[in-house]
Amino acid sequence: MLPLSTIAPEFYLKDTNSSNSFSFKDIKGEKGTLVMFICNHCPFVLHVLEEIVMIANDYTVQGIGMVAISSNDPVKYPQDGPDRMTEFAFKNDIDFPYLFDETQEVAKAYDAACTPDFYLFDSQNRLVYRGQLDDSRPGNNIPVSGSDLRNAIDGILYNRTIPEPQKPSMGCNIKWR
Repeated sequence: MLPLSTIAPEFYLKDTNSSNSFSFKDIKGEKGTLVMFICNHCPFVLHVLEEIVMIANDYTVQGIGMVAISSNDPVKYPQDGPDRMTEFAFKNDIDFPYLFDETQEVAKAYDAACTPDFYLFDSQNRLVYRGQLDDSRPGNNIPVSGSDLRNAIDGILYNRTIPEPQKPSMGCNIKWR
């Protein structure tokens, strides 16, 4: 896992929602920034997607920048290609940038392992949280709450200690080339 206090790795990727390209600096929030690795087909992502969108709606207005990145190989997984990402974002009300990591270099720089995977940076671009959304998984009957990630974001916003230990995300492995 990417060590806490790591400065956010820079990127410059094409947004499948707008056809613009964005860097970390472009999406950085005044109070912090959430970088999420997701994809279109993973059942773990689909299980929590509504909560991810609610978190974006709740926290972007409070100064948290948001971005989602898909790094999956679109040759082996065409449902995760850029054209399908645009459809997926529209269908699921994803209003924040949904970037395509064609070379997979960004996923490697973040040590991303699965989808979904969450990286929260403070206003100084230092990693303060990397881990799961919450304890809910497809089929485990625990309701999706976003509690772990929400607590970490609240820690940034209200100058609170971010709880330890941070549980790693669980999901589908990134589909490497």
